[in-house]
Amino acid sequence: MRYLYQFARIMAFCFLGEILHEALPLPIPASIYGLILLLAALKTGIVKLEQVKEVGNFLTGIFPLLFVPAAVGVMELWVQLGEMAIPIIIAIVPVTILVLASAGRTTQLFTGKRRKQVPAAVQDGAGEAEEKEASHDSITE
Repeated sequence: MRYLYQFARIMAFCFLGEILHEALPLPIPASIYGLILLLAALKTGIVKLEQVKEVGNFLTGIFPLLFVPAAVGVMELWVQLGEMAIPIIIAIVPVTILVLASAGRTTQLFTGKRRKQVPAAVQDGAGEAEEKEASHDSITE
């Protein structure tokens, strides 16, 4: 019964996303509205993680299975896709590189893990310390 309640909570946010999609004149899918609403509810404490965690884990576990119908559809249209292979590759490769680069930069920006330049004197000092430690270890053995 607990799983039904958890699933019903998730579906309620999906339904609210559908309502927002119809009410707002923005080109945003209803599923995105639902995810944003669920995230906001989790962050504000309206919904506790324990109230959706088990069903959420189950749904993410079967997520690859949900792509099977789309893959079958692609296989049925393989001949038509083969005719357009070069334009598809020309479109996909640069966009993939752009997405990877922008995602990496954004992650660096938000985590603050940018590569910082270490002064040469500091690097030399670190090398000397390692050499001293290595010589100390060899003397004590």
